[in-house]
Amino acid sequence: MKEGMRKLCSPVLKMFESGEGDYDYKSSYRTILIVLGGLCFVIASISMMMTLATGEAAGVIPIMLFLLTGLVCEIVGFLGSDRAVARIWKRR
Repeated sequence: MKEGMRKLCSPVLKMFESGEGDYDYKSSYRTILIVLGGLCFVIASISMMMTLATGEAAGVIPIMLFLLTGLVCEIVGFLGSDRAVARIWKRR
């Protein structure tokens, strides 16, 4: 199952897993990344509720921004290699 998801999300993962050389990785980086992704999903949900309540079309921008950020964080956090997690934090 995980390999199938990695194959499906490979365009996102390739951006962060590429590179050579050493990288600085700690398991807490992955945990923080997963929590950050969850928080972005919560913010996107709240923005969607407020946008639907007010009817303002400009609310689509923060919804998309936080939804995409949360999605990338969750993909890299759950499916990415240690190098990908370190690279998203810029720890080389």
